[in-house]
Amino acid sequence: MSPNAETRMIDSIPPERRKDIESTIPLGRFGPPSEMAAAVAFLASDEAACITGVVLPVDGGISI
Repeated sequence: MSPNAETRMIDSIPPERRKDIESTIPLGRFGPPSEMAAAVAFLASDEAACITGVVLPVDGGISI
């Protein structure tokens, strides 16, 4: 998984720089940990049984 998560590391970014970074994310924000957990739960579920060897970008579109 390739997350763009709201973490303590993100909290250390100065507010002006954080606004600059967020403006490059199509959703306009970092994802909360709950959104990362939902992706992990899906990958651990039976519904994802055929998914192998892939990076799942959970990044608000920044990798587009």
